[in-house]
Amino acid sequence: MHRREMLVVILTWATASAAWADKPLEIGTPLSPPTWALLQRELLRAHVPACREFYQRYFDDRGWLQCVERWGGDDGPDDAIENLMDWPILHALGACDSIRQMYRKAWEGHLVQYTKARTVQVPLAHDGMYYKEFPVMFDWLHNAEGLVVFNLWGLSDPNDPRFHQRARRYAGFYLNEDPGAPNYDPKHRLIKSLFNGSRGPLLRKATALDWAGDPIEVANRFKPQHGETSYQEMLAHFQEYTDIIGDHPLNLRTTTLALNAYMLDHEDKYRKWILEYVDAWRERMIANNNIIPSNIGLDGTIGGAVGGRWWGGVYGWGFSVKMSHTGQIAHLNLTARGFQGFMNAYLLTGDDRYLEPWRRQIDTINAQKKTIDGREQYPDMYGAQGWYHFTPQKYDKNAKEIYYLSMKADDRARCGPDPWLDYLEGKNPDYPEQALRRDLDHLRRQVEAIRRDTSTPDTRLSDDSMRLNPASVTSLIELMLGGLPPGRSGSVLFCRLRYFDPERRRAGLPDDVAALLDRLTADQTAVTLVNVNAAEPRTVIIQAGAYAEHRFTGLRLNDQEVPLQGPTCTVRLAPGAGARLVFTMQRYVQQPTLSFPWDR
Repeated sequence: MHRREMLVVILTWATASAAWADKPLEIGTPLSPPTWALLQRELLRAHVPACREFYQRYFDDRGWLQCVERWGGDDGPDDAIENLMDWPILHALGACDSIRQMYRKAWEGHLVQYTKARTVQVPLAHDGMYYKEFPVMFDWLHNAEGLVVFNLWGLSDPNDPRFHQRARRYAGFYLNEDPGAPNYDPKHRLIKSLFNGSRGPLLRKATALDWAGDPIEVANRFKPQHGETSYQEMLAHFQEYTDIIGDHPLNLRTTTLALNAYMLDHEDKYRKWILEYVDAWRERMIANNNIIPSNIGLDGTIGGAVGGRWWGGVYGWGFSVKMSHTGQIAHLNLTARGFQGFMNAYLLTGDDRYLEPWRRQIDTINAQKKTIDGREQYPDMYGAQGWYHFTPQKYDKNAKEIYYLSMKADDRARCGPDPWLDYLEGKNPDYPEQALRRDLDHLRRQVEAIRRDTSTPDTRLSDDSMRLNPASVTSLIELMLGGLPPGRSGSVLFCRLRYFDPERRRAGLPDDVAALLDRLTADQTAVTLVNVNAAEPRTVIIQAGAYAEHRFTGLRLNDQEVPLQGPTCTVRLAPGAGARLVFTMQRYVQQPTLSFPWDR
Protein backbone atom coordinates (compact mmCIF):
# COMPACT_ATOMS: atom_id res chain seq x y z
CA MET A 1 0.00 0.00 0.00
CA HIS A 2 2.77 2.43 0.91
CA ARG A 3 4.87 1.75 -2.21
CA ARG A 4 8.03 2.50 -0.28
CA GLU A 5 10.15 1.09 -3.08
CA MET A 6 8.89 3.83 -5.43
CA LEU A 7 9.87 6.78 -3.26
CA VAL A 8 12.90 8.92 -3.84
CA VAL A 9 13.42 11.53 -1.18
CA ILE A 10 15.58 14.64 -1.32
CA LEU A 11 16.66 15.74 2.14
CA THR A 12 17.50 19.32 2.99
CA TRP A 13 17.30 19.16 6.72
CA ALA A 14 18.28 21.44 9.57
CA THR A 15 17.71 20.29 13.13
CA ALA A 16 16.65 23.02 15.50
CA SER A 17 13.98 23.22 18.16
CA ALA A 18 11.73 25.52 16.11
CA ALA A 19 11.28 23.08 13.23
CA TRP A 20 8.64 25.21 11.52
CA ALA A 21 11.32 27.80 10.73
CA ASP A 22 13.83 25.29 9.40
CA LYS A 23 14.36 24.12 5.88
CA PRO A 24 11.78 21.36 5.57
CA LEU A 25 12.18 17.72 4.78
CA GLU A 26 11.58 17.67 1.01
CA ILE A 27 9.54 14.79 -0.40
CA GLY A 28 9.66 14.89 -4.15
CA THR A 29 8.82 11.62 -5.89
CA PRO A 30 5.25 11.25 -7.17
CA LEU A 31 2.95 8.79 -5.47
CA SER A 32 -0.39 8.01 -7.08
CA PRO A 33 -2.98 8.93 -4.44
CA PRO A 34 -4.15 5.79 -2.61
CA THR A 35 -7.89 5.26 -2.22
CA TRP A 36 -7.72 6.01 1.50
CA ALA A 37 -6.19 9.43 0.77
CA LEU A 38 -8.96 10.40 -1.64
CA LEU A 39 -11.62 9.16 0.76
CA GLN A 40 -10.05 11.11 3.62
CA ARG A 41 -9.95 14.37 1.71
CA GLU A 42 -13.52 13.84 0.53
CA LEU A 43 -14.71 13.19 4.08
CA LEU A 44 -13.16 16.45 5.25
CA ARG A 45 -14.65 18.35 2.30
CA ALA A 46 -18.14 16.83 2.58
CA HIS A 47 -18.45 17.88 6.20
CA VAL A 48 -18.56 21.56 5.35
CA PRO A 49 -21.90 21.74 3.45
CA ALA A 50 -23.39 19.10 5.76
CA CYS A 51 -22.49 21.02 8.92
CA ARG A 52 -23.62 24.29 7.37
CA GLU A 53 -27.02 22.78 6.57
CA PHE A 54 -27.35 21.46 10.13
CA TYR A 55 -26.36 24.79 11.65
CA GLN A 56 -28.72 26.82 9.48
CA ARG A 57 -31.57 24.49 10.34
CA TYR A 58 -31.15 24.38 14.12
CA PHE A 59 -29.37 27.60 15.12
CA ASP A 60 -30.39 31.21 14.49
CA ASP A 61 -28.36 34.29 13.58
CA ARG A 62 -27.49 34.84 17.25
CA GLY A 63 -26.06 31.36 17.63
CA TRP A 64 -29.03 30.28 19.75
CA LEU A 65 -30.31 26.72 19.46
CA GLN A 66 -33.88 26.77 18.18
CA CYS A 67 -35.64 24.73 20.84
CA VAL A 68 -37.61 25.01 24.07
CA GLU A 69 -35.02 25.84 26.73
CA ARG A 70 -35.20 23.63 29.78
CA TRP A 71 -33.19 22.63 32.82
CA GLY A 72 -32.55 19.05 33.81
CA GLY A 73 -31.02 15.65 33.27
CA ASP A 74 -33.34 14.77 30.40
CA ASP A 75 -32.53 17.85 28.37
CA GLY A 76 -30.81 21.03 29.45
CA PRO A 77 -28.12 23.61 28.76
CA ASP A 78 -25.43 20.97 28.26
CA ASP A 79 -27.34 19.51 25.32
CA ALA A 80 -27.53 22.81 23.47
CA ILE A 81 -23.85 23.06 22.64
CA GLU A 82 -23.42 19.28 22.60
CA ASN A 83 -25.25 19.50 19.27
CA LEU A 84 -21.87 20.57 17.84
CA MET A 85 -19.85 17.77 19.38
CA ASP A 86 -16.65 17.04 17.40
CA TRP A 87 -16.78 20.27 15.38
CA PRO A 88 -13.62 21.72 17.03
CA ILE A 89 -11.73 18.53 16.20
CA LEU A 90 -13.08 18.63 12.67
CA HIS A 91 -11.59 22.07 12.17
CA ALA A 92 -8.33 21.12 13.90
CA LEU A 93 -8.00 18.24 11.42
CA GLY A 94 -8.07 20.71 8.54
CA ALA A 95 -11.72 21.35 7.68
CA CYS A 96 -12.77 24.75 6.34
CA ASP A 97 -12.67 27.80 8.63
CA SER A 98 -16.45 28.09 8.33
CA ILE A 99 -16.70 25.13 10.72
CA ARG A 100 -14.85 27.13 13.35
CA GLN A 101 -16.94 30.23 12.70
CA MET A 102 -20.15 28.28 13.29
CA TYR A 103 -19.16 26.56 16.51
CA ARG A 104 -17.68 29.76 17.91
CA LYS A 105 -20.90 31.64 17.23
CA ALA A 106 -22.98 28.84 18.73
CA TRP A 107 -20.79 28.75 21.84
CA GLU A 108 -21.17 32.49 22.43
CA GLY A 109 -24.87 32.34 21.60
CA HIS A 110 -25.71 29.48 23.91
CA LEU A 111 -23.93 31.20 26.81
CA VAL A 112 -26.29 34.16 26.45
CA GLN A 113 -29.29 31.95 25.74
CA TYR A 114 -28.94 29.86 28.89
CA THR A 115 -27.88 32.72 31.11
CA LYS A 116 -31.20 34.33 30.22
CA ALA A 117 -33.12 31.04 30.54
CA ARG A 118 -34.58 30.62 34.03
CA THR A 119 -36.54 28.01 35.91
CA VAL A 120 -39.82 28.68 37.68
CA GLN A 121 -40.04 25.84 40.19
CA VAL A 122 -36.48 24.46 40.30
CA PRO A 123 -34.62 26.55 42.88
CA LEU A 124 -31.14 25.90 41.46
CA ALA A 125 -31.66 27.99 38.31
CA HIS A 126 -34.15 30.67 39.33
CA ASP A 127 -31.68 33.36 38.31
CA GLY A 128 -30.30 31.68 35.20
CA MET A 129 -29.20 28.22 34.17
CA TYR A 130 -25.72 29.62 33.56
CA TYR A 131 -23.96 32.02 35.90
CA LYS A 132 -20.60 33.53 35.05
CA GLU A 133 -20.91 31.67 31.75
CA PHE A 134 -20.93 28.26 33.44
CA PRO A 135 -23.56 25.79 34.72
CA VAL A 136 -24.81 26.93 38.11
CA MET A 137 -24.90 23.52 39.78
CA PHE A 138 -25.23 20.08 38.19
CA ASP A 139 -23.48 16.73 37.88
CA TRP A 140 -20.40 16.03 35.75
CA LEU A 141 -22.05 13.57 33.45
CA HIS A 142 -23.93 16.58 32.12
CA ASN A 143 -21.49 19.41 32.84
CA ALA A 144 -18.83 17.58 30.85
CA GLU A 145 -21.18 17.11 27.91
CA GLY A 146 -21.74 20.86 27.91
CA LEU A 147 -17.98 21.40 27.55
CA VAL A 148 -17.37 19.25 24.46
CA VAL A 149 -16.75 22.41 22.43
CA PHE A 150 -14.96 24.53 25.02
CA ASN A 151 -12.49 21.87 26.18
CA LEU A 152 -11.25 21.48 22.58
CA TRP A 153 -11.35 25.19 21.74
CA GLY A 154 -7.61 25.59 22.22
CA LEU A 155 -6.84 23.17 19.38
CA SER A 156 -7.65 25.92 16.88
CA ASP A 157 -7.83 29.14 18.94
CA PRO A 158 -5.22 29.00 21.70
CA ASN A 159 -4.70 32.77 21.64
CA ASP A 160 -8.36 33.80 21.90
CA PRO A 161 -8.48 36.14 24.94
CA ARG A 162 -12.02 35.01 25.78
CA PHE A 163 -10.84 31.44 25.93
CA HIS A 164 -8.00 32.44 28.26
CA GLN A 165 -10.37 34.32 30.57
CA ARG A 166 -12.89 31.51 30.69
CA ALA A 167 -10.31 28.76 31.12
CA ARG A 168 -8.97 30.50 34.22
CA ARG A 169 -12.40 31.39 35.55
CA TYR A 170 -13.76 27.86 35.09
CA ALA A 171 -10.72 26.30 36.74
CA GLY A 172 -11.02 28.85 39.54
CA PHE A 173 -14.41 27.45 40.52
CA TYR A 174 -12.51 24.33 41.69
CA LEU A 175 -9.39 25.98 43.04
CA ASN A 176 -11.59 28.01 45.43
CA GLU A 177 -10.65 31.25 43.71
CA ASP A 178 -14.29 32.32 43.56
CA PRO A 179 -15.82 32.84 47.03
CA GLY A 180 -19.26 32.19 45.56
CA ALA A 181 -18.27 28.70 44.43
CA PRO A 182 -16.63 26.86 47.37
CA ASN A 183 -16.69 23.51 45.57
CA TYR A 184 -13.39 22.11 46.82
CA ASP A 185 -12.27 21.12 50.31
CA PRO A 186 -8.45 21.32 50.26
CA LYS A 187 -8.16 19.68 53.68
CA HIS A 188 -9.86 16.48 52.59
CA ARG A 189 -9.01 16.92 48.89
CA LEU A 190 -12.57 16.48 47.73
CA ILE A 191 -15.35 18.17 45.81
CA LYS A 192 -18.25 18.45 48.18
CA SER A 193 -21.17 17.28 46.07
CA LEU A 194 -22.12 15.50 42.87
CA PHE A 195 -23.95 18.76 42.03
CA ASN A 196 -21.49 21.63 41.70
CA GLY A 197 -20.72 24.58 39.49
CA SER A 198 -20.43 28.36 39.40
CA ARG A 199 -22.73 28.74 42.42
CA GLY A 200 -20.94 26.09 44.44
CA PRO A 201 -21.99 22.64 45.70
CA LEU A 202 -25.49 21.44 46.56
CA LEU A 203 -25.26 20.22 50.15
CA ARG A 204 -28.71 18.72 50.57
CA LYS A 205 -30.39 15.69 49.05
CA ALA A 206 -31.44 16.29 45.47
CA THR A 207 -35.11 16.06 44.51
CA ALA A 208 -36.75 14.70 41.41
CA LEU A 209 -37.62 18.30 40.54
CA ASP A 210 -33.93 19.29 40.69
CA TRP A 211 -33.20 16.62 38.10
CA ALA A 212 -36.31 16.74 35.89
CA GLY A 213 -36.76 20.50 35.60
CA ASP A 214 -39.94 22.50 35.50
CA PRO A 215 -43.27 20.92 34.50
CA ILE A 216 -43.66 20.56 30.75
CA GLU A 217 -46.26 19.39 28.28
CA VAL A 218 -45.11 16.14 26.73
CA ALA A 219 -47.91 14.20 25.01
CA ASN A 220 -48.43 15.14 21.35
CA ARG A 221 -45.66 17.74 21.55
CA PHE A 222 -42.30 16.38 22.67
CA LYS A 223 -40.60 13.00 22.47
CA PRO A 224 -38.01 12.96 25.27
CA GLN A 225 -34.97 10.97 24.20
CA HIS A 226 -35.09 8.91 27.40
CA GLY A 227 -38.52 7.59 26.44
CA GLU A 228 -40.87 9.23 28.96
CA THR A 229 -44.39 10.01 27.75
CA SER A 230 -45.40 12.50 30.45
CA TYR A 231 -43.87 14.92 32.92
CA GLN A 232 -45.01 12.61 35.72
CA GLU A 233 -42.84 9.86 34.21
CA MET A 234 -39.92 12.29 34.03
CA LEU A 235 -40.29 13.01 37.73
CA ALA A 236 -40.69 9.34 38.54
CA HIS A 237 -37.52 8.54 36.61
CA PHE A 238 -35.50 10.67 39.05
CA GLN A 239 -37.18 9.67 42.31
CA GLU A 240 -34.13 7.68 43.45
CA TYR A 241 -31.56 10.28 42.39
CA THR A 242 -31.24 11.78 45.85
CA ASP A 243 -27.83 10.90 47.38
CA ILE A 244 -25.58 13.51 45.83
CA ILE A 245 -23.75 14.90 48.90
CA GLY A 246 -20.03 14.17 48.96
CA ASP A 247 -17.51 13.44 46.23
CA HIS A 248 -18.03 11.11 43.26
CA PRO A 249 -15.58 9.88 40.59
CA LEU A 250 -17.47 11.87 37.96
CA ASN A 251 -16.06 15.01 39.59
CA LEU A 252 -12.61 13.99 38.34
CA ARG A 253 -13.73 15.44 35.02
CA THR A 254 -13.27 18.89 36.54
CA THR A 255 -9.53 18.38 36.16
CA THR A 256 -9.89 19.07 32.44
CA LEU A 257 -10.75 22.68 33.30
CA ALA A 258 -7.50 23.09 35.22
CA LEU A 259 -5.63 21.30 32.44
CA ASN A 260 -6.86 23.81 29.87
CA ALA A 261 -5.78 26.66 32.13
CA TYR A 262 -2.39 25.05 32.74
CA MET A 263 -1.70 24.57 29.04
CA LEU A 264 -2.01 28.33 28.45
CA ASP A 265 1.04 29.54 30.39
CA HIS A 266 2.08 26.60 32.60
CA GLU A 267 1.00 28.23 35.85
CA ASP A 268 2.00 25.62 38.40
CA LYS A 269 -1.08 26.03 40.62
CA TYR A 270 -3.23 24.26 38.03
CA ARG A 271 -0.88 21.31 37.63
CA LYS A 272 -0.48 21.05 41.39
CA TRP A 273 -4.26 20.98 41.94
CA ILE A 274 -4.85 18.32 39.28
CA LEU A 275 -2.26 15.99 40.78
CA GLU A 276 -3.41 16.70 44.34
CA TYR A 277 -7.00 15.80 43.53
CA VAL A 278 -6.20 12.76 41.38
CA ASP A 279 -3.73 11.50 43.99
CA ALA A 280 -6.50 11.65 46.59
CA TRP A 281 -8.70 9.42 44.44
CA ARG A 282 -5.81 7.08 43.71
CA GLU A 283 -5.25 6.61 47.44
CA ARG A 284 -8.96 5.92 47.92
CA MET A 285 -8.91 3.24 45.24
CA ILE A 286 -5.96 1.50 46.87
CA ALA A 287 -7.56 1.74 50.32
CA ASN A 288 -10.78 0.26 48.90
CA ASN A 289 -9.18 -2.94 47.63
CA ASN A 290 -8.42 -1.45 44.22
CA ILE A 291 -12.03 -0.45 43.51
CA ILE A 292 -12.80 3.23 43.14
CA PRO A 293 -15.48 4.15 45.71
CA SER A 294 -18.55 5.99 44.48
CA ASN A 295 -19.01 8.21 47.52
CA ILE A 296 -16.63 10.15 49.73
CA GLY A 297 -18.24 11.83 52.71
CA LEU A 298 -17.64 15.44 53.64
CA ASP A 299 -15.33 14.20 56.39
CA GLY A 300 -13.15 12.49 53.78
CA THR A 301 -14.21 8.94 54.64
CA ILE A 302 -15.13 6.37 52.02
CA GLY A 303 -18.92 6.13 51.85
CA GLY A 304 -19.18 8.76 54.57
CA ALA A 305 -22.29 10.48 53.16
CA VAL A 306 -24.24 7.25 52.54
CA GLY A 307 -23.89 5.29 55.76
CA GLY A 308 -20.41 3.96 55.06
CA ARG A 309 -21.40 2.20 51.82
CA TRP A 310 -18.48 2.63 49.42
CA TRP A 311 -20.77 1.61 46.58
CA GLY A 312 -23.54 4.07 47.45
CA GLY A 313 -24.84 7.28 45.95
CA VAL A 314 -26.22 8.40 42.62
CA TYR A 315 -24.35 6.85 39.68
CA GLY A 316 -22.53 4.57 42.11
CA TRP A 317 -21.65 0.89 42.02
CA GLY A 318 -25.03 -0.01 43.46
CA PHE A 319 -27.15 2.50 41.52
CA SER A 320 -29.77 0.31 39.85
CA VAL A 321 -33.05 2.16 39.34
CA LYS A 322 -36.43 1.47 37.79
CA MET A 323 -37.18 3.19 34.50
CA SER A 324 -40.53 4.87 34.99
CA HIS A 325 -41.83 4.41 31.43
CA THR A 326 -40.87 0.73 31.07
CA GLY A 327 -40.66 -0.64 34.60
CA GLN A 328 -37.30 -2.19 33.73
CA ILE A 329 -34.20 -1.86 35.91
CA ALA A 330 -31.33 0.25 34.57
CA HIS A 331 -27.86 -0.25 35.99
CA LEU A 332 -26.26 3.20 36.01
CA ASN A 333 -22.79 2.80 37.44
CA LEU A 334 -20.76 5.72 36.04
CA THR A 335 -17.70 5.43 38.27
CA ALA A 336 -15.43 4.37 35.39
CA ARG A 337 -15.85 7.80 33.81
CA GLY A 338 -13.65 9.24 36.52
CA PHE A 339 -10.70 7.79 34.63
CA GLN A 340 -10.59 11.04 32.66
CA GLY A 341 -8.92 12.69 35.64
CA PHE A 342 -6.27 9.96 35.77
CA MET A 343 -5.67 10.39 32.04
CA ASN A 344 -5.08 14.08 32.62
CA ALA A 345 -2.58 13.29 35.37
CA TYR A 346 -0.83 10.85 33.05
CA LEU A 347 -0.67 13.50 30.32
CA LEU A 348 1.16 15.75 32.78
CA THR A 349 3.52 13.15 34.20
CA GLY A 350 3.71 9.98 32.11
CA ASP A 351 3.66 8.20 35.48
CA ASP A 352 2.35 4.63 35.36
CA ARG A 353 1.07 4.88 38.93
CA TYR A 354 -2.00 6.62 37.53
CA LEU A 355 -2.84 3.55 35.46
CA GLU A 356 -1.99 0.74 37.87
CA PRO A 357 -5.05 1.05 40.18
CA TRP A 358 -7.36 0.84 37.17
CA ARG A 359 -5.65 -2.29 35.88
CA ARG A 360 -6.12 -3.84 39.31
CA GLN A 361 -9.76 -2.79 39.35
CA ILE A 362 -10.39 -4.60 36.07
CA ASP A 363 -8.59 -7.72 37.28
CA THR A 364 -10.29 -7.65 40.69
CA ILE A 365 -13.77 -7.46 39.15
CA ASN A 366 -13.13 -10.16 36.58
CA ALA A 367 -11.84 -12.42 39.34
CA GLN A 368 -15.41 -12.43 40.70
CA LYS A 369 -16.66 -14.37 37.67
CA LYS A 370 -19.25 -17.11 38.03
CA THR A 371 -20.41 -19.93 35.81
CA ILE A 372 -24.07 -19.32 35.05
CA ASP A 373 -26.01 -21.57 32.67
CA GLY A 374 -22.72 -23.12 31.63
CA ARG A 375 -21.06 -19.82 30.73
CA GLU A 376 -18.53 -17.69 32.53
CA GLN A 377 -20.08 -14.36 33.45
CA TYR A 378 -18.68 -11.20 35.02
CA PRO A 379 -20.21 -8.51 37.25
CA ASP A 380 -20.18 -4.74 36.86
CA MET A 381 -22.31 -3.70 39.85
CA TYR A 382 -21.94 -4.01 43.62
CA GLY A 383 -24.44 -3.60 46.46
CA ALA A 384 -25.39 -4.95 49.86
CA GLN A 385 -25.69 -8.41 48.27
CA GLY A 386 -22.16 -8.19 46.87
CA TRP A 387 -21.28 -8.29 43.19
CA TYR A 388 -24.22 -8.52 40.82
CA HIS A 389 -25.44 -7.91 37.27
CA PHE A 390 -23.38 -10.69 35.73
CA THR A 391 -23.03 -10.79 31.93
CA PRO A 392 -20.87 -12.78 29.48
CA GLN A 393 -18.87 -9.62 28.79
CA LYS A 394 -15.66 -9.27 30.78
CA TYR A 395 -15.38 -6.02 32.69
CA ASP A 396 -13.08 -3.92 30.51
CA LYS A 397 -14.02 -0.30 31.14
CA ASN A 398 -11.05 1.97 30.32
CA ALA A 399 -8.96 -0.99 29.18
CA LYS A 400 -8.45 0.51 25.72
CA GLU A 401 -7.48 3.88 27.17
CA ILE A 402 -5.01 2.25 29.57
CA TYR A 403 -3.36 0.39 26.70
CA TYR A 404 -3.29 3.49 24.53
CA LEU A 405 -1.40 5.36 27.22
CA SER A 406 0.97 2.58 28.27
CA MET A 407 1.38 0.60 25.02
CA LYS A 408 2.14 -2.46 27.14
CA ALA A 409 1.32 -5.95 25.90
CA ASP A 410 -0.38 -6.94 29.16
CA ASP A 411 -2.72 -3.98 28.82
CA ARG A 412 -3.53 -4.90 25.21
CA ALA A 413 -4.61 -8.33 26.42
CA ARG A 414 -7.36 -6.73 28.54
CA CYS A 415 -8.89 -4.99 25.51
CA GLY A 416 -10.00 -7.89 23.39
CA PRO A 417 -10.65 -7.52 19.65
CA ASP A 418 -10.76 -3.96 18.36
CA PRO A 419 -10.80 -3.17 14.61
CA TRP A 420 -8.54 -0.11 14.88
CA LEU A 421 -6.02 -1.75 17.23
CA ASP A 422 -6.09 -4.86 15.05
CA TYR A 423 -5.27 -2.69 12.03
CA LEU A 424 -2.31 -1.11 13.84
CA GLU A 425 -1.07 -4.62 14.54
CA GLY A 426 -1.27 -5.59 10.87
CA LYS A 427 -4.32 -7.83 11.27
CA ASN A 428 -6.99 -5.69 9.58
CA PRO A 429 -5.47 -4.05 6.47
CA ASP A 430 -8.83 -3.04 5.01
CA TYR A 431 -9.81 -0.99 8.04
CA PRO A 432 -8.86 2.49 6.73
CA GLU A 433 -11.04 2.32 3.65
CA GLN A 434 -13.87 0.60 5.51
CA ALA A 435 -13.83 3.16 8.32
CA LEU A 436 -13.68 6.17 6.01
CA ARG A 437 -16.53 4.81 3.87
CA ARG A 438 -18.51 4.12 7.04
CA ASP A 439 -18.16 7.72 8.17
CA LEU A 440 -18.98 9.07 4.71
CA ASP A 441 -22.11 6.96 4.66
CA HIS A 442 -23.05 8.13 8.15
CA LEU A 443 -22.64 11.75 7.07
CA ARG A 444 -24.89 11.16 4.06
CA ARG A 445 -27.58 9.53 6.17
CA GLN A 446 -27.43 12.39 8.69
CA VAL A 447 -28.08 14.95 5.97
CA GLU A 448 -30.99 12.89 4.69
CA ALA A 449 -32.43 12.77 8.22
CA ILE A 450 -32.04 16.55 8.65
CA ARG A 451 -34.05 17.08 5.48
CA ARG A 452 -36.76 14.68 6.64
CA ASP A 453 -37.06 16.28 10.07
CA THR A 454 -40.48 17.94 10.43
CA SER A 455 -39.99 19.34 13.92
CA THR A 456 -40.40 23.02 14.73
CA PRO A 457 -38.57 25.07 17.38
CA ASP A 458 -41.51 24.86 19.77
CA THR A 459 -41.66 21.06 19.51
CA ARG A 460 -37.93 20.44 19.92
CA LEU A 461 -36.03 19.80 23.12
CA SER A 462 -32.37 20.71 23.24
CA ASP A 463 -31.19 17.15 22.67
CA ASP A 464 -33.56 16.30 19.80
CA SER A 465 -31.27 17.59 17.06
CA MET A 466 -28.12 16.02 18.59
CA ARG A 467 -28.88 12.75 16.87
CA LEU A 468 -28.68 14.59 13.52
CA ASN A 469 -25.24 16.16 14.06
CA PRO A 470 -23.42 15.25 10.83
CA ALA A 471 -19.89 15.34 12.29
CA SER A 472 -18.38 11.90 11.68
CA VAL A 473 -14.78 12.04 12.82
CA THR A 474 -13.93 8.69 14.41
CA SER A 475 -12.01 7.41 11.39
CA LEU A 476 -10.24 10.74 10.95
CA ILE A 477 -9.07 10.85 14.57
CA GLU A 478 -7.88 7.25 14.51
CA LEU A 479 -6.24 7.24 11.10
CA MET A 480 -4.93 10.81 10.75
CA LEU A 481 -3.94 11.46 14.34
CA GLY A 482 -3.56 8.03 15.90
CA GLY A 483 -5.91 9.26 18.61
CA LEU A 484 -8.85 8.43 20.83
CA PRO A 485 -12.17 10.11 19.91
CA PRO A 486 -13.21 12.18 22.97
CA GLY A 487 -16.91 11.81 22.15
CA ARG A 488 -19.20 13.43 24.69
CA SER A 489 -16.82 12.98 27.63
CA GLY A 490 -15.61 16.58 27.65
CA SER A 491 -12.03 15.30 27.46
CA VAL A 492 -9.08 16.97 25.81
CA LEU A 493 -7.61 15.24 22.78
CA PHE A 494 -5.25 12.31 23.22
CA CYS A 495 -3.39 11.56 20.00
CA ARG A 496 0.03 10.63 18.70
CA LEU A 497 0.43 13.28 15.97
CA ARG A 498 -1.12 16.63 15.06
CA TYR A 499 -0.67 18.80 11.99
CA PHE A 500 -0.36 22.52 11.27
CA ASP A 501 -0.45 24.58 8.10
CA PRO A 502 2.44 27.08 8.36
CA GLU A 503 1.38 29.00 5.26
CA ARG A 504 -2.15 29.75 6.48
CA ARG A 505 -1.05 29.88 10.13
CA ARG A 506 -3.76 27.52 11.32
CA ALA A 507 -4.24 24.07 12.83
CA GLY A 508 -4.89 21.09 10.61
CA LEU A 509 -3.54 19.51 7.46
CA PRO A 510 -3.12 21.85 4.51
CA ASP A 511 -5.58 21.45 1.65
CA ASP A 512 -4.99 18.33 -0.44
CA VAL A 513 -2.76 16.58 2.13
CA ALA A 514 -3.83 13.23 3.57
CA ALA A 515 -2.24 11.30 6.45
CA LEU A 516 -2.49 7.67 7.50
CA LEU A 517 -0.95 6.27 10.68
CA ASP A 518 -0.38 2.54 10.40
CA ARG A 519 1.87 1.80 13.40
CA LEU A 520 1.84 2.88 17.04
CA THR A 521 4.20 1.40 19.60
CA ALA A 522 5.66 2.70 22.83
CA ASP A 523 8.47 4.45 20.95
CA GLN A 524 7.51 4.45 17.26
CA THR A 525 4.91 6.10 15.05
CA ALA A 526 4.61 5.47 11.32
CA VAL A 527 2.60 7.79 9.07
CA THR A 528 2.18 8.09 5.32
CA LEU A 529 1.72 11.63 3.97
CA VAL A 530 0.33 12.23 0.49
CA ASN A 531 -0.23 15.43 -1.46
CA VAL A 532 -3.14 14.61 -3.78
CA ASN A 533 -2.75 17.95 -5.58
CA ALA A 534 -0.92 17.27 -8.84
CA ALA A 535 -0.06 20.91 -9.49
CA GLU A 536 0.84 22.61 -6.21
CA PRO A 537 3.26 21.74 -3.38
CA ARG A 538 2.15 21.65 0.25
CA THR A 539 4.04 22.22 3.52
CA VAL A 540 2.92 20.67 6.79
CA ILE A 541 4.23 20.79 10.34
CA ILE A 542 3.90 17.51 12.22
CA GLN A 543 3.70 17.77 16.00
CA ALA A 544 4.39 14.97 18.46
CA GLY A 545 1.15 14.74 20.44
CA ALA A 546 -1.99 16.85 20.59
CA TYR A 547 -0.25 19.35 22.85
CA ALA A 548 3.42 18.67 22.06
CA GLU A 549 3.58 16.36 25.07
CA HIS A 550 5.76 13.91 23.13
CA ARG A 551 9.21 14.39 21.61
CA PHE A 552 10.65 13.12 18.36
CA THR A 553 14.05 11.47 18.74
CA GLY A 554 14.64 10.28 15.18
CA LEU A 555 13.17 9.64 11.76
CA ARG A 556 13.61 6.81 9.30
CA LEU A 557 12.75 7.32 5.65
CA ASN A 558 13.50 4.77 2.94
CA ASP A 559 15.89 3.03 5.33
CA GLN A 560 17.78 6.29 5.87
CA GLU A 561 18.12 7.69 9.37
CA VAL A 562 17.41 11.41 9.57
CA PRO A 563 18.55 13.42 12.63
CA LEU A 564 15.54 14.79 14.50
CA GLN A 565 15.11 16.08 18.04
CA GLY A 566 12.12 18.01 19.33
CA PRO A 567 8.33 18.16 19.32
CA THR A 568 7.87 19.15 15.64
CA CYS A 569 8.98 18.23 12.14
CA THR A 570 8.34 20.21 8.93
CA VAL A 571 7.68 18.40 5.65
CA ARG A 572 7.30 19.87 2.16
CA LEU A 573 5.46 17.67 -0.31
CA ALA A 574 5.97 18.25 -4.03
CA PRO A 575 2.87 18.08 -6.26
CA GLY A 576 1.50 14.56 -6.15
CA ALA A 577 4.24 13.35 -3.81
CA GLY A 578 4.06 11.11 -0.78
CA ALA A 579 6.15 9.13 1.69
CA ARG A 580 5.98 6.92 4.75
CA LEU A 581 7.79 8.41 7.74
CA VAL A 582 8.73 6.29 10.76
CA PHE A 583 9.35 8.44 13.83
CA THR A 584 11.03 7.30 17.00
CA MET A 585 9.81 9.25 19.99
CA GLN A 586 9.57 9.61 23.73
CA ARG A 587 6.01 9.94 24.95
CA TYR A 588 4.67 12.16 27.74
CA VAL A 589 8.05 13.72 28.45
CA GLN A 590 7.15 17.37 27.82
CA GLN A 591 4.62 19.59 29.55
CA PRO A 592 1.60 19.96 27.27
CA THR A 593 0.96 23.32 25.67
CA LEU A 594 -1.80 24.86 23.58
CA SER A 595 0.65 27.15 21.76
CA PHE A 596 1.07 26.66 18.03
CA PRO A 597 4.59 25.69 16.86
CA TRP A 598 5.42 29.18 15.54
CA ASP A 599 4.43 30.76 18.88
CA ARG A 600 6.81 28.62 20.94
